Amino acid sequence: MIHRPHLKHWFHTASTLLAVAGAAFVVLKIAEHSAQIDVSHFGASTWGALTLLMIAYGASNAFLARAWWQLLNYLELQAPWPWALKTYGVSQINKYIPGNIFHLAGRQALGMSAGMAARPLAQSALWELVMLALLGLLYGALATPLGWPHMPAAAAIVLWASLLTCGYVALRRLGARPLAQAMCWQASFLMMSGAVFIAVLLMSSQTSAVAYSALPSVCGAYVLAWLAGLVTPGAPAGVGVREAVLLLLLGGLFTPADLLVAVVLGRVVTASGDLLFYLYALSTRTKAHDHA
Repeated sequence: MIHRPHLKHWFHTASTLLAVAGAAFVVLKIAEHSAQIDVSHFGASTWGALTLLMIAYGASNAFLARAWWQLLNYLELQAPWPWALKTYGVSQINKYIPGNIFHLAGRQALGMSAGMAARPLAQSALWELVMLALLGLLYGALATPLGWPHMPAAAAIVLWASLLTCGYVALRRLGARPLAQAMCWQASFLMMSGAVFIAVLLMSSQTSAVAYSALPSVCGAYVLAWLAGLVTPGAPAGVGVREAVLLLLLGGLFTPADLLVAVVLGRVVTASGDLLFYLYALSTRTKAHDHA
């Protein structure tokens, strides 16, 4: 029979090893993609802007951590916010490990090492994935003009905002306030992700004439591509899948050269942001937390 202290130690050790492996994969992926990018025309201001985008994207991961914290509250798992932030940040880097599930396994291990019940902890991961998938589809409304050119961008924005509002109101009326709040935090993360990609695309475009009315569609396309990577088994952090979907959806708006640079550079920005968020979470200190 395994004693509880030994079990907690095993979970903590396993989650630590996963986090280290995840960080290593991030560094390798950044190095791999950076070799595919011609950035000879980038000046100091562009590099400075890209650095800010990395920081902004990394900080937006706190939105996902906040959403997970709300899901824990909904499932009656009480945890201090600093602990939830650190746990989410340290484990989330594991999504870069091939298999696309190790960030969930790492979070489960850290939660159980803190004394949380296994079943509701696993349910929080399921709730997170389902809500992110539904929100990703909802953001697809912004990309409607890509498949239906006669639909104005303004109409797509109204459709997206209406669906988002209806979802929030429905959850509040059902008495699921933590779920409604989690939805808002997740939606904020997706919006920030789309905005970061748009910024990268605008900076890297040299030959494409960007119509600003098409930018909401670009945001929607990015979130759909992100969703495709999320639900694809075995794709670490959606690597390869996200890029392929983006090239497919946006090929009619931008030249292949500009789009390819933006797609690859966007991956470097997001991977670097994830690494920054991991390092920040790793550096934070929280008080010992036990749910036993």
